[in-house]
This record gives sequence, C-alpha cells and structure tokens, in this order.
Amino acid sequence: MISELCDAIRRNRPNLSPFRLWSAYEQLEKVAGNRPENELTALVALVRRVLDIDDVLTPYDSTVNRNFQTWVMGRHKGNAPKYSEEQMQWLRMIKDHIAISMHIAKDDFDFSPFAELGGLGKAWQVFGDGLLEEINEKLAA
Repeated sequence: MISELCDAIRRNRPNLSPFRLWSAYEQLEKVAGNRPENELTALVALVRRVLDIDDVLTPYDSTVNRNFQTWVMGRHKGNAPKYSEEQMQWLRMIKDHIAISMHIAKDDFDFSPFAELGGLGKAWQVFGDGLLEEINEKLAA
C-alpha cells in the first residue's frame, strides 16, 4: 500500500514527491542523516516524522539499523540463547532487505542474496519457524 501511495503521489502531485518533501524538511528543521536512496523509504520516514513517531526526520535504513541493534542486544542479554555467527549473517541480510523494502516475506528468499545461500529452506534450517513475523515486527517498528 505504501508503494501504491508513493506511485499515486508521483503521478498526481509530482511537486509533493517524497524527495521534494525531504528537501523541504531539510530547509525547515534538523534532519538526521542523508536523503534516502529511494522514494519509498523516504515516504516512510516522512510519515514517521509527521506522525511524531520520530522526533527528527530520519532515513528509514537508520531506523531499521537502530531497531536491529536494540533487538539483537536485547536477545543477547540474560539467559536467552544467543545467535550464532551463521544466524547473524542471515539476520544482517534480512535487515538490509527490510531497510530498502519495508518488510520481508517468504518469496523474498527466492532472490539474491538469500537464494545463493539456500533460500527459504536454509533460513528455516538456521532459525526454525516464526522468524519472519518477529523480525518484521521488531525492525520495521
């Protein structure tokens, strides 16, 4: 739906494109980091700022990176099982995918870089069931 919204804005109100709005915010207030690589992630960051989810306009990939660090560090506290190096490699790839695509789904494992490492079957072997729902919730929050 976010992608459809971005397309509709580009088509119907090109002067309100996410990159133009980003530039306007840069003139009006503090912005954390550089302009995002794509309009879809710029739009998500703008929505998060307008809804006061973020106090400062922040590139979405920075938000995902921060959420990833918080989630992994929380997982490594106490007696909870810690992620192995192989699991961390997969988690970093998933994080990078979410940072540009907003979420990850089973079908995404059919493509690079996941497919080269065994795709969804290997991901299930490494993590078991339930990872996708949890990681989408934790990183995209």
